[in-house]
Amino acid sequence: MKKRIALIIGHPDKESYNFALAEAYKKGVKASGFEIQEIIIRELEFNPNLQYGYRKRTELEPDLLNSQKILKWADHLVFVYPIWWSSMPAIMKGFIDRILLSGYAFKKRENSLLSDKLLTGKTARLICTLDQPPWFYRLVYGRPSYKAMNNGTLNYIGVKKVACTSIGPIRLSKEKFRLKYLKKVEKLGRLSK
Repeated sequence: MKKRIALIIGHPDKESYNFALAEAYKKGVKASGFEIQEIIIRELEFNPNLQYGYRKRTELEPDLLNSQKILKWADHLVFVYPIWWSSMPAIMKGFIDRILLSGYAFKKRENSLLSDKLLTGKTARLICTLDQPPWFYRLVYGRPSYKAMNNGTLNYIGVKKVACTSIGPIRLSKEKFRLKYLKKVEKLGRLSK
């Protein structure tokens, strides 16, 4: 059975290096013959604000319903996004808030603080860009974005084996540095990791 990959791009600027990384990953996947579907968050039509919190359900827009189908279909989820203020861009956070809902991604147990994970059997990779060296982000800040995505989001809904590729510093980087990481990310796509 072919591996099915969902590529989720969380950068709001289509001309960013993140989009080049996503294209490199996709190129690698296609060279290996695996199946891939993209979710380009900036192109979706949806309200990123969970305006009633979890008190009242906001109906999902067609683009979010389609995105849910893609996430269910996939065996492997790949998120490409920049680390801004030790987190993800607002549009990506809004996407996650709106799409990973109770009844779809998890189910709260009655009379319990625990939830059942509904997106089990999947793996994931985070491809993140930073304006600082990854070792500095890890040692000084403790990688809060990775911890939030791995522990607080993906593991919570049942996604295991979350790998992370951190690329930085991007600001002031030279073309040689960027090309090196485009090749590395293409190889990850070929291996579908």
